[in-house]
Amino acid sequence: MKNLNQILKAGLLVGTLDILAACLQFFINTSKEPSVVFKFIASGVFGTKAFSGGVPMIIAGLIFHYVIALAFTFLFFTLYPKMRLFIKNNILIGILYGAFVWLVMKFIVVPLSATPPQPFTYKGEAIAMGILIVCIGIPLSIIAARSGRKFIKALEDD
Repeated sequence: MKNLNQILKAGLLVGTLDILAACLQFFINTSKEPSVVFKFIASGVFGTKAFSGGVPMIIAGLIFHYVIALAFTFLFFTLYPKMRLFIKNNILIGILYGAFVWLVMKFIVVPLSATPPQPFTYKGEAIAMGILIVCIGIPLSIIAARSGRKFIKALEDD
């Protein structure tokens, strides 16, 4: 892909925004340190033993988080030219994509992982979806829109 560098930068940006928001929300709700968030992510592969792991589990969680964020970023830039054919408002595209990311994570990725079950609350799910909309969907849509037609044309040509 001709624009791999820009897509990687966008993925790192939205991954960072997302994990910062998740850590902040976790700290506000529990007053616990954010390392638990990274261990929870690592538990998707390692199960509950991730919570008793130290720095290696935190690093694994961070790596898994960015791999997922980059995957959703690549998918976004692949779909963006097609989305623009039907939806002209970039903020709406971002909202819809953030909601899509939440749906995929909530109903596919997390259930297929080894993470321990989490209690369902409408407030918690609304916050989780809101974080993905604000930290992933909208920024990606703004980046794509600001990148201009040349960038989008290059995506379509790949």
